[in-house]
Amino acid sequence: MPFLDLPIDFVALPDHASPTFTARVDATQLVAACNAARAAGRALVSLWGSDERDRDASAGFELHVAFDFEEGLVCLSLPLDRDAPTFPDLAAIYPNANRLQRTACDLLGLKLESGDARPWLRHANWPADYFPLRRDTPDRRFPTENEEYAFVRVEGDGVHEIAVGPIHAGIIEPGHFRFSVMGESVLRLEQRLGWKHKGVDRRFAGMGLADGARLAGRISGDSTVAYAWAYCQAAEAIAGAEVPERARWLRALLLERERVANHLGDLGYLGNDVALAFGLAQFMRLKEDWVRLNATLFGHRFLMDRIVPGGVSVDLDAQGINALRQQCLAIDTEVRRLKSIYDEHAGLQDRFLTTGRIPPELALRLGVTGLAGRASGQARDLRSTHPCAPYATLGPMLALEHNGDVAARSLVRFAEINESLRLIGRIVDDLPPGELRSEVRSAPDKRGFGWVEGWRGDILVALETGQDGKLRRGHCQDPSAHNWPALEHAVIDNIVPDFPLINKSFNLSYSGPDL
Repeated sequence: MPFLDLPIDFVALPDHASPTFTARVDATQLVAACNAARAAGRALVSLWGSDERDRDASAGFELHVAFDFEEGLVCLSLPLDRDAPTFPDLAAIYPNANRLQRTACDLLGLKLESGDARPWLRHANWPADYFPLRRDTPDRRFPTENEEYAFVRVEGDGVHEIAVGPIHAGIIEPGHFRFSVMGESVLRLEQRLGWKHKGVDRRFAGMGLADGARLAGRISGDSTVAYAWAYCQAAEAIAGAEVPERARWLRALLLERERVANHLGDLGYLGNDVALAFGLAQFMRLKEDWVRLNATLFGHRFLMDRIVPGGVSVDLDAQGINALRQQCLAIDTEVRRLKSIYDEHAGLQDRFLTTGRIPPELALRLGVTGLAGRASGQARDLRSTHPCAPYATLGPMLALEHNGDVAARSLVRFAEINESLRLIGRIVDDLPPGELRSEVRSAPDKRGFGWVEGWRGDILVALETGQDGKLRRGHCQDPSAHNWPALEHAVIDNIVPDFPLINKSFNLSYSGPDL
């Protein structure tokens, strides 16, 4: 395969749900690959590091960089020196690599050759010479210290700062937002995240494949189906396991129900942020009906632990299929009626239109992904571009807008609800018979990747087993990590009171990227 005509020897990994390729490269090759992928408009999927020093006396560290190529998922691995693990600044090519690089430095003690070297995840919660993901680092607890973070200052007559968070007035998760404003107009926003760090990557080490599935499904509670499916894809690739066809279709059903539930909630909250409390009440009523049926049919409102290695842990009978059909018809009617109200509400449209705009060219440069990317003209949805079974059969339609504002992000949600309802109807009509689960046995010294389009965007799970068959390294990539920096741009030249609305229109996860 051409792979942008790169002079790199790629290896195709067998038994993957989507085509997956890996290669070991040197620094020159990695930078050349990044430049070629950037020029071709291909997306950076993830960046993370690993400690390989226990393999042999000459091994050091590795930097792994994953891309969305036309041929499939491509992961390049750069070996780093044992004593001086430095790597080139890829954020100069892909701006969304910035925080991923800084996270790898915080967790593993890697060093950037140049660029932004400020700590990102550490928050002075552990000493600067303590690296949690190094294999010889003991488990320890440290007293929390205050940290003076080097925010970028905006100076000039009439400019002042507004600090919001990290602790907020509601049940929202912690995040700090530093606004530089003139009057009510925002000149700059800088975020400081990382308060939800849970040590997930370190927790994966030593787990069996089955235990890791439960952990992955709890990384971001509103995306538990997508994370579980991506994890299971990686685990099944390691084991060489074949998932029964019925289980694949049920997985797609659960994923679409997760998408609809979150879009219903978001549309309600967006209405509430512009004082349309009616919209909040109606959409939350629909969401509550939706998740109650989840609990009735599948045993959990948010579908946690329903996707498991080898298949699924739930089935659907004729009565359940009928209940799903009836609910989809009812939801479709009500959502269409509510959309007409949103479309014709002058106050709502005045607040939505042109607010928090990310034009397509900026979205491409920043690597905006998922529904936020599609609202800014980025035609990327793994269900269509790299479909795993059964999506190639289902043929989902891409929801695409180009204005990149709050209105566009709302329209994408409406369109995706309609399409998910259609997909659910198709799934229950054509659900094949068969088994629900196959046996999954781990294999030593294997790598596996899972890549699934969650409701926010694409989720990557990369797993590696050791000689004992247990997990040696686990890494999960949430789409929010790519989109948080875009929010800083979206708020520029808007007024401070519009920030909650813009923020909600992205609805990014605090917990998902803070691993």
